[in-house]
Amino acid sequence: MIKLLRVDHRLLHGQVAFSWTQFLGADCILIANDDVAVNELRKTTIKLAKPQGVKLVIKNIADSIEALNSGVTDSYKLFIVVESVADAEKLVSGYKEIKQVNLGGIKAKEGARNISKAVNLLPKEEVLVRKMVDQGVEVEIRIVPGDKKIYAKDVL
Repeated sequence: MIKLLRVDHRLLHGQVAFSWTQFLGADCILIANDDVAVNELRKTTIKLAKPQGVKLVIKNIADSIEALNSGVTDSYKLFIVVESVADAEKLVSGYKEIKQVNLGGIKAKEGARNISKAVNLLPKEEVLVRKMVDQGVEVEIRIVPGDKKIYAKDVL
């Protein structure tokens, strides 16, 4: 069962590893990222942030979608973390059971619009967020679980 799909440019770090994992009651974290899956340095760094007693899986986007669709993840309380809105949209489009996306940290870049304290979206990312909302996915902005939910559709 998917507990949450989170977009965070830092992927797995203290805030995600501990506060979100505990809040969700997750027993498995899936890092879905094409680069990390083949980058040993990034993979090692992410493994250092893994909470004790929680399974960590790192797969590229295509393999993540395949695993989700195969049912192999069904027995886990799964917390999925991706690095970009584009990756989140690929997962949502590839696996229809994802009903909630959390925008937690998207760094500022040239041409991006700041829509909350830690979320900055390029115009093409705003289009992808609207697409997910139109597919019936709840897209919300929260840095930590205790923050008040801000719905992306209300700030776009």
